[in-house]
Amino acid sequence: MTAQDNTEADLWPSVERAQQALSEFGVLTEARTIRFQRMLPGPIERVWAFLTESDKRGRWLASGPMELHVGGKVELNFRHAELCSPAGTPPEKYRTLEAGFTTYGRITRCDPPRLLSYTWDQGSGVASEVAFELSPRGEEVLLVLTHRRLGDRAMMLSVAGGWHTHLEILVEDLHGREGPPFWSRHAALEAEYQRRLPVE
Repeated sequence: MTAQDNTEADLWPSVERAQQALSEFGVLTEARTIRFQRMLPGPIERVWAFLTESDKRGRWLASGPMELHVGGKVELNFRHAELCSPAGTPPEKYRTLEAGFTTYGRITRCDPPRLLSYTWDQGSGVASEVAFELSPRGEEVLLVLTHRRLGDRAMMLSVAGGWHTHLEILVEDLHGREGPPFWSRHAALEAEYQRRLPVE
């Protein structure tokens, strides 16, 4: 091995870490569609429970009943103050959400424990759709989250920062650790997506 080979070998871990850090950010896959990927500790049935069971889902996203069949009702009760302690104070534009809010949808696809998708009421009259795809990877599980038919750029930025923050809380919870304060983390990530996502 040459000195150059040694240098490249020494650099590889930092390059790999950088690539992993970049992959944590959601990417636009088509117009008004953003996708996230996360490696989660398995088994797959455990991750599925965190997507579908109200008490577990409420620890990282939102609680509420979910009828696990196509056409089934979805109720999501967001209580950000209960996700982490402390949750922090929401920015002014999200102040009306401080006490929580509820949104509704319908299951569009359901194939336990690998695929779940449902509509998401954005309050704009046009429902978006979020899909969760799970694939075993040894002792871990690859989660691919895709949110389609998002509204304007402001909605894209809010959703990107929101999903990124919720997924960080999910990862930490599955590892038995406390997640970040929701609102300060969301604000920082929304600002980062403002920089990352292209202006139409």
